[in-house]
Amino acid sequence: MASAAEQMAANLSWGALGKATDLRQRIFFTVGLLIVYRLGTYIPVPGIDGPALREFMTQAGQGLGGMLNLFTGGAISRMGIFALGIMPYISASIIVQLLATMYEPWKQLKKEGEQGRKKINQYTRYGTVALAIFQGYGIAMSIQAGNLAHSPGPFFVAACVITLVGGTMFLMWLGEQITARGVGNGISLIIFVGIVAEIPAALAQFFEMGRSQALSTPIILGVIVMVIAVISFVVFMERALRKIHIQYPRRQVGMKVYDGGSSHLPIKVNPAGVIPAIFASSILLLPTTISTFSGGSTNPVLSWLAANLGYGQPLHLAFLAAMIVFFSYFYTANVTFKVDEVADNLKNQNGFIPGIRPGKKTEEYLEYVVNRVLVVGSAYLAAVCLLPEVLISRVGIPFYFGGTSVLIVVSVTMDTIQQIQSHLLAHQYEGLIEKSQLRGRKRTGAAKAPARR
Repeated sequence: MASAAEQMAANLSWGALGKATDLRQRIFFTVGLLIVYRLGTYIPVPGIDGPALREFMTQAGQGLGGMLNLFTGGAISRMGIFALGIMPYISASIIVQLLATMYEPWKQLKKEGEQGRKKINQYTRYGTVALAIFQGYGIAMSIQAGNLAHSPGPFFVAACVITLVGGTMFLMWLGEQITARGVGNGISLIIFVGIVAEIPAALAQFFEMGRSQALSTPIILGVIVMVIAVISFVVFMERALRKIHIQYPRRQVGMKVYDGGSSHLPIKVNPAGVIPAIFASSILLLPTTISTFSGGSTNPVLSWLAANLGYGQPLHLAFLAAMIVFFSYFYTANVTFKVDEVADNLKNQNGFIPGIRPGKKTEEYLEYVVNRVLVVGSAYLAAVCLLPEVLISRVGIPFYFGGTSVLIVVSVTMDTIQQIQSHLLAHQYEGLIEKSQLRGRKRTGAAKAPARR
């Protein structure tokens, strides 16, 4: 039998959005900040030769430059102030989270609750600045080497680095504000909006290739079927759960005895969501951003990176798959589903898994289940990200039909809608509570109304 919360969720109407004032304000706030982000992608870095840059990005559009464009919302093709995107922040988050699992002082910070989390976030911001300076300097020097600057020299390098670092830090602030005061995860929404904003141009390019006979009709139909199939598969896997039965014993509170109950502990097949794909892509973009702009002609290491880590290359695909699997396990174990905390919470609530002793045995059992569930989850993520990319690299269609972009768009959309529904459900509860209080006041007031003097 469905609970009261499930019944309310089933009867949830989007017409309630007009009555949820706080949710409406959150949505407007989120949309406003995302519009600011999109406007910033069109503000160019000072000193860039626009025509030369457009010609260069046209040539690099189906190489790694296309991937850079995908994650920066087109800012890299225009060399806007947000050309670095949010990737330095994501890379810094990866490094800090890795260190927080190995470096003992940071391990203790994680146990200090809110204060420790704020301190770790501060270290992440410092790391973002350092990585953004490194990448910004690399891009500035590569732009000079590629003859894409009007007036090469120290002044141009300084202006380019300061502008790019400032843009990244502003994006980081936007993401944090959206997460705290808006709807959805701010960082994921920034990447999501960047992808969605470029989809119309990608569709126009795709159909133009069909009109000019660069792509045959069967290939066009096959790509459309592939995208629909990937979207359906992602929705199915993102909603897939492994339920663990939880039993609660009978308990006595005062003079009352409450019967024992049962529930389920849901474990998603993909607890980490879209984060492993974003992390893996950001790791790939970190060493190869410079090689893209310099063309790999100034250094043998850059030449090797451009040749072997290029889009669709076997080493690129193997490295991407390995990183996705690694971050699926790492992010789940350290962020989304900490088995030790779940086991402790069950023990404190007198809950137990039938046949498993509370405490350490429950923790070991949960770890056993999660590790095996993640085999399916990480394989699903790797397959969704790799298989369409292999076909795209062979056919030459736009990047926005790839598995990574489809995964990000579908996952972020589902997460955001779920948060909106949660806000609406909470608004319904608040409305019911207010009505019950008003009725109670009316009854009480009618029975004990004081006489007027």
